[in-house]
Amino acid sequence: MKVAGDWLTSNATQSVLAMLTGAGHHALCVGGCVRNALLQMPVSDVDIATDATPETVTSLAEQAGLRAVPTGFAHGTVTVVVDGTGFEVTTFRHDVETFGRHARVAFSADLTQDARRRDFTMNALYAQADGQVIDPIGGLPDLQARCVRFVGTPENRIREDFLRILRFFRFHAQYGDPAQGLDADALAACAAFAPRLETLSQERVGAEMRKLLAAADPAPAVAAMQASGVLRHILHGADARALPVLVHLEGDTPGGWLRRLAVLGGADAADALRLTRAETRALAQIRDQIGSTAGPAELGYRLNPHLATDVVLARAALTESPPPANWQDDIAAGAKARFPLRPADLMPDLQGAALGAALKRAEAYWIASGFQADRETLIAIAQP
Repeated sequence: MKVAGDWLTSNATQSVLAMLTGAGHHALCVGGCVRNALLQMPVSDVDIATDATPETVTSLAEQAGLRAVPTGFAHGTVTVVVDGTGFEVTTFRHDVETFGRHARVAFSADLTQDARRRDFTMNALYAQADGQVIDPIGGLPDLQARCVRFVGTPENRIREDFLRILRFFRFHAQYGDPAQGLDADALAACAAFAPRLETLSQERVGAEMRKLLAAADPAPAVAAMQASGVLRHILHGADARALPVLVHLEGDTPGGWLRRLAVLGGADAADALRLTRAETRALAQIRDQIGSTAGPAELGYRLNPHLATDVVLARAALTESPPPANWQDDIAAGAKARFPLRPADLMPDLQGAALGAALKRAEAYWIASGFQADRETLIAIAQP
């Protein structure tokens, strides 16, 4: 079996592979680029595995006039930059000792040893410069079946890095077959080690959850997280019941990982996932407005079209009811509306708190009128 694509045939990729093979070394594309190409999905990064040591990779790159950056030198990784594109070139290796996310590794010339230290079988696939796929440990049948399976014993892979629990669910959401259940052995291991997720940094957990919730349909994976007890160690008090309803209502609506987080609920999500200030503010707005009586037009006016969409869909999912008729048009109309009254229109007759209350009263009337009430009418409404 062969893979193909611009990511493989580009001058940059081929030059790095040729740099290594020309010096008598093995050099193969590995991991996500091969997996995605076989699934006919976009390829973003190209990683390369080789039997050349980091010192040799660095020397060969410099001889070829390329920049070599020691991004993970002790673990065998050198980033070779070609025409502005970085390629992580990593020496074949196997773990000597693992402790959490970190490991003490030994370099190897054995491709199979390198494959056995990877997380999932679908990530242990390699491709030569001509696209020929090499499958040292039988990951190709799993990929073809869209089955996310740990390499070797799930417990051992998880002990090496507890974040692999979340990666298992995220990979199922992104690459798994939604018609089949999750691998039973892997699910049992994830459940057993779930409490250890609380030892991870919020940044790492947050990064995985963003990717998981951004998948086309994360609902089955998140439901499995809740059933196995994993979800409560990430988001205390979260509930996945409304997520499949939300995914159904979204249809082709773009974006949405934050609104999906909003319907999951849970305490202190901003801290638990180390959201940015902008994300924290947006999540709070979505959650606050879900329980309000503001319709789509008012939401479009008070928020913005994207956040208003999040609120309408999240509210519908949580109440298990369809969004209001013409809600998208109403949001667009509200977003374009501009309140015609200004504080100066009511001054100096009104000042301070009285002025604020009058403007609020006039604005409420204007919104209720479908943004049609004119300035003179609003001035009259604003008068005490």
